[in-house]
Amino acid sequence: MLLSITFIISGCSSNGTVSEAKGGSASGAAKVKIRIADTSTNPTFRVAIAKGFFESQGIDAESITFGSPAEGVNALFIKQVDIAYGADFPVLNALAKGDYSIIASAGQTTDEAAAAWKLYAKDEIQTGADLKGKSVSFIRGTFIPYLWDEYLKDQGLALGDVKQIGQGAFDESYIALKQGELDATWVIGSALTDKFDTLEGVHQLTDMSQTPVRLGMGLVASNEFIEANPETIKGFLVALDEASTYAQAHPDEVADLMYKETKQPKEATLKDLPINPWVVGFTQEAYESLAGQKQYMVDNGIIEQDFDLKGKLNLELLKQALPDKVTYTE
Repeated sequence: MLLSITFIISGCSSNGTVSEAKGGSASGAAKVKIRIADTSTNPTFRVAIAKGFFESQGIDAESITFGSPAEGVNALFIKQVDIAYGADFPVLNALAKGDYSIIASAGQTTDEAAAAWKLYAKDEIQTGADLKGKSVSFIRGTFIPYLWDEYLKDQGLALGDVKQIGQGAFDESYIALKQGELDATWVIGSALTDKFDTLEGVHQLTDMSQTPVRLGMGLVASNEFIEANPETIKGFLVALDEASTYAQAHPDEVADLMYKETKQPKEATLKDLPINPWVVGFTQEAYESLAGQKQYMVDNGIIEQDFDLKGKLNLELLKQALPDKVTYTE
């Protein structure tokens, strides 16, 4: 699904934007186009578009919806989008592939946020140890194999003790579990968990807060785009901060917007908003979450060539735009 505000403007540069308009949203100034990778359950970009927060920063924003944040991050590689968001795993995957940088974090590594991830399993699976030899789902390009690894260790099992089935989206997991092709899957989001709760012969086994995994989330862009549009990046981050604050203060309005744009049930939005608020900034916890998961990816050959994580943090524009939101120090 595509939510976009399109302005026909001339003078496009090679990276798909117009030259930066000095003076931000001054009358008559050309707006800079940003294509944003989004998902159908994330309200922040949609709020920023609908309430004019991007427009007030001189940004012509186009939200392009993908099945998962990982798919959106992958779209950076073919220049289908300019900015993407995702959990640590797909973001680190992007950083390992070349000239990409993190411009901010947006998630919180809290127990409450971790508890939003639910593990569903067939009724005959009553403990984690019962998963030995079973088929479990992971969404390709995401951190879920890492989550499985950590969870299974706590249950006295190894990742090799289960059969991993790669899938593209949670809806595939739902169908596969319903049809008996899967034995267990991790899921997030009230709209999805409400569906899984109704599956016959399936129950909620645990949630991620019962594991050592805590999930960070980052915003990533190509160095080319960042260098060509520094003022726009600053405006983008300010707009996101405004949108995230607005979303928390106006849940009913956001629920209406999400239903209108993506048909997400209003009650699902109202449940999810307070659990996973976007906090645009960058903290020491955000760095430690990235560093820990990067080490896992290097150790397990997911990242073939190690890299300097600190060198992939481009936080100067964030410090200028939202100085109080950067608490990380090198």
